[in-house]
Amino acid sequence: MDNGGSNGSATASACCNGKINRGPHVAMLATPGMGHLIPLAELAKRLASRHGATATLITFASTASPTQRAFLASLPPAVSSLSLPPVDLSDLPRAAAIETRMSEECARSVPALTAVLADLRRSTAGRLAAFVADLFGADSLDAARAAGVRRRCIFFPSNLHVLTLILHLPDLDAAVPGAFRDMPEPLRLPGCVPVPGPDVLMPLQDKADPCYRWMVHHGAKYRDAHAILVNSFHAVEPGPAKVLRQPESGGPSRRWPAVYPIGPLIHADAGRKDGASSSPCLEWLDRQPPRSVVFVSFGSGGALPAEQMRELALGLELSGQRFLWVVRSPSDGGAVNDNYYDAESKRDPFAYLPEGFVDRTCAAGVGLVVPSWAPQTQVLAHAATGAFLTHCGWNSVLESLVYGVPMVAWPLYAEQRQNAVLLSDGVGAALRVPESSKRREIIADTVREVMRGEGKGAAVRAKVAELQKAAAEGLRDGGAAAAALAEVVQGWTTTTGGGEKD
Repeated sequence: MDNGGSNGSATASACCNGKINRGPHVAMLATPGMGHLIPLAELAKRLASRHGATATLITFASTASPTQRAFLASLPPAVSSLSLPPVDLSDLPRAAAIETRMSEECARSVPALTAVLADLRRSTAGRLAAFVADLFGADSLDAARAAGVRRRCIFFPSNLHVLTLILHLPDLDAAVPGAFRDMPEPLRLPGCVPVPGPDVLMPLQDKADPCYRWMVHHGAKYRDAHAILVNSFHAVEPGPAKVLRQPESGGPSRRWPAVYPIGPLIHADAGRKDGASSSPCLEWLDRQPPRSVVFVSFGSGGALPAEQMRELALGLELSGQRFLWVVRSPSDGGAVNDNYYDAESKRDPFAYLPEGFVDRTCAAGVGLVVPSWAPQTQVLAHAATGAFLTHCGWNSVLESLVYGVPMVAWPLYAEQRQNAVLLSDGVGAALRVPESSKRREIIADTVREVMRGEGKGAAVRAKVAELQKAAAEGLRDGGAAAAALAEVVQGWTTTTGGGEKD
């Protein structure tokens, strides 16, 4: 079995800096995607720094890449890593959904994972206190049970609204006869913002797709966990936070496990040390006035159709605002999530920008276009950044809130449209570019409104500042998120068997 990083093997994780560690050890399974791995790694780091734990991050062979290996190698000594052996997915259709591929890979890896966890129990001298799988790893709970791991948890890297939907999905599967997109009224769930049918989680939109059955399966399987840890916080989702923590949802007869909002967990190394090398986009930001730049990025896996890419370019130019845009080649001929496993553009993205656009904006100093990637947390933390035009991936949303950057919502796939509803119609931390009106004039007006704090933009800026403060307070010692995680760890280290699930 290959080691997924240079920071130590599973056996070595029982030691730290040559000293035997007597704290709890946690095995953590990250299903494919850096957006899944990064928050799980941040959880491992927090467990180490605040609770004296060590952790082993377990990854899949399908995601092995130089980027992932470098990330795993950068983790502290208390967090080791290993990779499961590859499984054969050649029988899946080429067009199989990403969610289907991740779920199948996890289910087919259960025997290998069982052996890994049994070995970890031996090598950590009985310290393996818990197993944590992320949202597409529900079947791996069977491996943890078979290996004798006492506490088995789900880490949900998205938000409480999406979790509520998935927990209710086995019931909704029977109650909603047709497609969610065809519902005449918005979907209403306890404590949640009503979601129009077309904005419901994308993998649920086609009941004939195997992906849909997998999501129903996960919703039922989550009930086998002892707890669900969620990368969100009370202030951004007060309704479902209250409902999911109500006493009637607990106890021996509860319909689902206890839910703990422990976020925001973000990759927060945003500082630049004196003398350290800097990326060109950060150097460009250094020359811009405070809060004058709109940062445009669609995450590590998103790309726009060519026509939308053109309208966005012209809309940014028309807005009159400075901008920093991470651009990728268009998604025409594929899907908007075609870059999920590989964030690099497949073709030269600059060739798809409107003629003369770069000369009129970038050469004039009011814009900067960079291909494929930018150091997002450092950009959001920069004083020159005044707004974030985002695909509404939850990691990006949390990073924006932590650094107090108001958002323009432009969702693409997965749960992003549902997140956009929460941000724009619910908590009020973003203005959304309408799905049916992605024209340059609408884009320009929306960007200006947020950047200048005009109209609804003023309320968005105020709400984001409020949420930034609430997020920081929750993570402090004694804060709500810190207390929730401490409660989870206490449950892992309790030796009594009350409420144990076999």
